[in-house]
Amino acid sequence: MKRFASLLMVLALGATTTFTWAHGSLQPQHGGVVQTASDLQFELVNSDAGVTLYVMDHGKPKSTEGASGKLTILSKGKKSEVPLTASGGNTFKAVVAKLPPGTKAVASLVLSPKQSVTVRFLIK
Repeated sequence: MKRFASLLMVLALGATTTFTWAHGSLQPQHGGVVQTASDLQFELVNSDAGVTLYVMDHGKPKSTEGASGKLTILSKGKKSEVPLTASGGNTFKAVVAKLPPGTKAVASLVLSPKQSVTVRFLIK
């Protein structure tokens, strides 16, 4: 019985570790908020110059060339939408004022004709 329990524990730890590594790091690389959706990592960076959204695929930059999207912002009971424009490499940009803490942002992206993704963020 002890042998079975030990084997079960090793399998459980192995499965957990593999899952964590399979999707890359969830640590912010640019000082933003990180979320995952559709096997991709997204980092929303909020600054005075606007919002930058980085897209990573298993730890590697995913090109945003030809992609489009919009950012829906929910703040202080008000809703607004701004376009997300592919800005080279693996980024999107949106021109908005710096988002205050507690703001909810939803990025709706069309990365290719066959891949649409929606990602939710909470600004800290």
